Amino acid sequence: MVMANSDMLSGDAVHRSPVLATAAAAPVVVRRLGRMDYTAAWARMQTFTADRATATRDELWLVEHPPVYTLGRNGKPEHVLNPGAVPVVHTDRGGQVTYHGPGQLVVYCLLDLRRRGMGVRGLVTLLEDAVVDLLADHGIAAAGRRDAPGVYVHGRKIAAIGLRIKRGCSYHGLSLNIDMDLAPFTRINPCGYPGLRVTQLRDEGGPSQLPAVTDQLVSQLLGGLARPLRDDLP
Repeated sequence: MVMANSDMLSGDAVHRSPVLATAAAAPVVVRRLGRMDYTAAWARMQTFTADRATATRDELWLVEHPPVYTLGRNGKPEHVLNPGAVPVVHTDRGGQVTYHGPGQLVVYCLLDLRRRGMGVRGLVTLLEDAVVDLLADHGIAAAGRRDAPGVYVHGRKIAAIGLRIKRGCSYHGLSLNIDMDLAPFTRINPCGYPGLRVTQLRDEGGPSQLPAVTDQLVSQLLGGLARPLRDDLP
């Protein structure tokens, strides 16, 4: 569930000047925004990305959303089977349809990838690895999938990834199911895959407290962003 527009070349490393390298090394700003309407968060991300300057620090935004289905830029409406009273928002991230609701942690990644010398594949891998490592800390074996970005526990999807890249900068990000009502996922083809099973941290024997899991995932993400970059794999 990833897309990059034509002004971002996925997989190409970018050389950084000393000034850009210093900006990239600045601490990432972490904002805990609580529960926020999806469209309000989306508009705020677009504005932040449009207004970025060379020295603007990267940010991670942590939110929960009221119930909403979001359909990616090239998403197919037929994957929305029976939304009922839950609103459907056509958004500009990559991928197909997914569901957001209370008890799910959403992390929006507002990163200058060009400044970091990171391609879109590298960001996807970083996000997947952060979730996989968090789950491993709780004794849960999980893995990403090259053909369908996200994180899976024995074939059940526990985290979804959808991104938008503009002028080398990312927004949107990942969602991790922690302790939520999973029934709305049965009214869509999650991420465009009919019959895809969805799970959550609580059901896999992990913690259900959103604040504690949030702290753990932020730690994993910040650690990943601080590590030396690996070249994107083809």
